[in-house]
Amino acid sequence: MTMWPDVTELRDFYSTRLGHVARRMIRRKIRELWPDVKGSNMMGLGYPTPFLRYYREEAQRLVALMPAEQGALSWSRKMPNIVVLADETQLPLANKSVDFALVVHALEFTSDPRKMIQEVWRVLADGGRLILVVPNRTGIWARMEKTPFGHGHPYSFSQINHFLHENTFNSVRVEHALYIPPAQSRFFLSTASAWDKMGHKWFSSLSGVLIVEATKEIYAGCAVKQISWKRNLQLSKQLGLPIKN
Repeated sequence: MTMWPDVTELRDFYSTRLGHVARRMIRRKIRELWPDVKGSNMMGLGYPTPFLRYYREEAQRLVALMPAEQGALSWSRKMPNIVVLADETQLPLANKSVDFALVVHALEFTSDPRKMIQEVWRVLADGGRLILVVPNRTGIWARMEKTPFGHGHPYSFSQINHFLHENTFNSVRVEHALYIPPAQSRFFLSTASAWDKMGHKWFSSLSGVLIVEATKEIYAGCAVKQISWKRNLQLSKQLGLPIKN
C-alpha cells in the first residue's frame, strides 16, 4: 500500500541543494506552460508551495491544499496563510471555482487516484487547466529512494494520458524535467543546466519527472456530486475562495 510522505520530509528535501535544483527545474517548466494567471483563481494540491512563488503575486485567489495523511505546513509566517489541510478526495471548494490546478506530490501517493482527479475535475471551471507533476517510470529518480520522487507510484506518459482521458481530461502537452542524477554531488548540481539541455535533446524519456498539462473536457462530463464540507470552513472564508454549501 502506498503511503504519503510526511510533510516535514518534503520540506526538508526542498531545503537541500538538490531540492533547490529540483524546484528550479520543475518550476521553470511549469512557468513556461502557465506564464500568466492574472485575474484567475488557482489551487495547488499535494505539496505545491515550492512551485507557486510567482503565482502568489499574480493570481486573483490562490490556495494550497495539503492532504490530511501528509500533513500541512504554513507557507510563510510573514504573509497571510493560504495553506489548508484537506482530504484530497473531498476538496473544500465550490464547483467550477478554479481556473488553474497544479497537482504535485499527490497522484503517486493517493490511495484513490480516480476519486482525487474527479474532485479536481469538479472544482475546475469549464475549460480549466490542470498540470500533473509525477515521477517518470523510466527515469532514474523513480528508482532512488533518497528523494520524494523515488516513492509512490511512478507513471509513464502513456499511463498518464490514458488516466486523464478516462477521467474526462484532454492532455495537451507534456514536458520533462530533472535529468541530473539525484545526488548531492557538487559537480552534478553545478552542471544541472547542462544536464537539462543535453537531456531534452538526446534522452527526454529518461527525465526524473513528467509535467503534463491537460484541459477539462465538458462535452462528456460526469454528473457533479454535492458534498457537505465543514472542516476548514473558516480558513477557506479567509482565503476568499467560494465554498460549497
